[in-house]
Amino acid sequence: MSDRPVIAITSGEPAGIGPELMAMIDPADFDARLAIVGDETLLRERARAIGRDLELHPYSADEAPGRAVLEILHIPLPRPSTPGRLDVANAPYVLQTLERACDGCLSGEFAAMVTAPIQKDIVNASGLAFSGHTEFLAERCGVQQPLMMLATEDLRVALVTTHLPLREVADAITGERLESILRILDRGLRERFGIERPHIKVCGLNPHAGENGYLGREEIEIIEPALARLKDEGMNLSGPWPADTVFTAEALADADAVLAMYHDQGLPVLKHAGFNRAINTTLGLPIVRSSVDHGTALGLAGSGRARPDSLFAAIRSALQQHRHWRNAEARR
Repeated sequence: MSDRPVIAITSGEPAGIGPELMAMIDPADFDARLAIVGDETLLRERARAIGRDLELHPYSADEAPGRAVLEILHIPLPRPSTPGRLDVANAPYVLQTLERACDGCLSGEFAAMVTAPIQKDIVNASGLAFSGHTEFLAERCGVQQPLMMLATEDLRVALVTTHLPLREVADAITGERLESILRILDRGLRERFGIERPHIKVCGLNPHAGENGYLGREEIEIIEPALARLKDEGMNLSGPWPADTVFTAEALADADAVLAMYHDQGLPVLKHAGFNRAINTTLGLPIVRSSVDHGTALGLAGSGRARPDSLFAAIRSALQQHRHWRNAEARR
């Protein structure tokens, strides 16, 4: 047991479904130690509320349990939480769980981290600036350019811009940003997903990919030149493709990933294709982080009707990415 990688799992917004999803994990299903980062009392209460037994073993970096069991890295909750009811007093707790998991990954204590969903608005209402997991972890890791990618069994979609108002998207897409994002994506697919020479299909920004400039010139002036420079270096890229046709089965047949220009250009397609099975991962970090593909589902919290499929997929992805990355490092 002691030589298995340790995966830190943050339990998410305490009023959401994250805490009860923890009670649905069978540690025997994963070839890793699973350390839940959160409040032990909260986790036990939510498990009881949905009629589940939850065995938790105190986490120790120095000593592994002798059998497969969920471990708990206790972070105290400032105030008791009620399912479905957000409490601004508990917002700092959410960030503390992320900080502990991230710092453990940076130090090598954890092989990877998996995150349950959080509620951005309540964190910001507490006075703490927060735009999302991706941006928070990038800042914590000292990374300028993180990359959000969601994946199902058959589709991977990465984003040039993430949590931006639509008015700001076009201005944020520059040749420099595109080149940086594509380098991160290409390297991530090779090192963390084991794809030797990934083919990345790149979406246009405008309808019909600009239609030769008639519907916008970003494709001609920004996207095409950036792709040409990277293709000259040997990167396997194509596009810009119209976003309304690139996601057809035929167009995706030879693609390892699609790069979308903004959040709602790519993610509705992916979530339609694999909601509750998809995962979110952050490339470009010096750590492995994967996550569920859904939100806090406050209306379901405490009901026992939340589905854990995406959480299980995120744990499996974190393990696979860790192993691919470790193998890539060994080959250097």
